[in-house]
Amino acid sequence: MHASFRCTAAFCLALLACPMTHAADHDHSHVTSRVFGETSTGETVHEFTVKNHSGASIKLITRGAALTSAVVPDRDGEMADVLFGFDDVEGYESERNMYFGCTTGRYANRIAKGRFTLDGETYQLAINNDPNHLHGGDDRSLTRVVWKGEPVETDHGGGVKFTYTSPDGEENYPGDLEMTVTTTLDDDNRVWIEYEATTTKATPVNLTNHAYFNLNGHGSPTINDHVLMINADHYTPVDETLIPTGEIAEVAGTPLDFTSPTAIGERVDQMGDGEGAGYDHNFALNGEMGQMHLAAEVYSPKTGRTLTVTTTEPGVQFYGGNFLNGGEGKDGATYAYRSGLCLETQHYPDSPNQPDFPSTILNPSETYTHTCVYDFGVRE
Repeated sequence: MHASFRCTAAFCLALLACPMTHAADHDHSHVTSRVFGETSTGETVHEFTVKNHSGASIKLITRGAALTSAVVPDRDGEMADVLFGFDDVEGYESERNMYFGCTTGRYANRIAKGRFTLDGETYQLAINNDPNHLHGGDDRSLTRVVWKGEPVETDHGGGVKFTYTSPDGEENYPGDLEMTVTTTLDDDNRVWIEYEATTTKATPVNLTNHAYFNLNGHGSPTINDHVLMINADHYTPVDETLIPTGEIAEVAGTPLDFTSPTAIGERVDQMGDGEGAGYDHNFALNGEMGQMHLAAEVYSPKTGRTLTVTTTEPGVQFYGGNFLNGGEGKDGATYAYRSGLCLETQHYPDSPNQPDFPSTILNPSETYTHTCVYDFGVRE
């Protein structure tokens, strides 16, 4: 089944290495914008719609530099939105929003007890996932601020360039962190997300997108029927609070072995039965950090849709929607327990406190870069 995906690992990497000739041959994807609404503090939020020449489209909003829609075809050419989201700003500000489609940071994932030491100084961050720090903190995490957004054209196609500078001390992180997130849609139904950041002081940085997917269409009842392959022979085991133990363990012989395509629901019950039990783990990807490599492939037998994820990052967090609780999303959809999956390309959780993990410390003389590609396809 692995070889039947539209984009195998070798094929994906060959595509990524080749010039995008279609971008030079005709106009880029069409980008339009409108006012989406206002935040509770009166800030205007804009929405951008990007359409390509294949008939697919994505939507993004400036609150959280969020990806809010991805309309792509199934094996019969029927279009559906496969991404979780809300119809209005109020939805994104509500407790129903579990980071849907947003840019997370400054540090995506968890930092143990919200604490790290850098250059002899200890920093205490918000404890918003007791007893730990999660996804950059509370009121001024990147998921909640309003970014500047503007249409852009790249070699891949049209899209949106988001910019935001997080000031020194915001959420108690050091340094002015100047960030750019450029999200584009090409004519082959690939969504490119390219991150850059610079800082005025040494600081941990770990950015990702927290999109929730259901390849049967958002609001469909489960992702347990989706077939998943993760290009990782190892993962980072965690303690009872989901903080890595420091070990990098083999997936072989565990329910976390997705090296061969496996239905997500096939072994999920082996992951425990308590609140939140299921898949929520970081996988140490096969491939060289900093170079584009395959992270994961997902296939829906029902619709024929596929999703291939490639990245420059060393890890991917696979989350199976264990905390989804039936909240209402856009178009009146219900987001039920385990009805959405996330594949968040990133560095490992708690890296600032784990000296054996790849470093997430960005210094003033350096530029943080990270590319993630969500490639939508079909198979019979």
